[in-house]
Amino acid sequence: MSANTAMQLTRVVNELRQFTKKLLLEPSILSTALEIGRKYYGEPDMQAKIAQEISATTSIKIPDDPADYSDADKLFLELVKEVLDEEQALY
Repeated sequence: MSANTAMQLTRVVNELRQFTKKLLLEPSILSTALEIGRKYYGEPDMQAKIAQEISATTSIKIPDDPADYSDADKLFLELVKEVLDEEQALY
């Protein structure tokens, strides 16, 4: 593993740790994120809309521009979508 790759992995792990800590301190963020996700599910630019509203209504701050999303931001938004996809599959 190159030094650059190791530094990148360390940064991602640190971001995920901080993010997980926020979720543990404010568990309502998860239900809020899913409610917001349901609101925009299936719309064009769904992830950007979800990110903007999550940033506006919770302590989680995701950049407005998807090009500026961190790896942790992308992972969180992908997981929200996966959970919503699974919910839709149940119906």
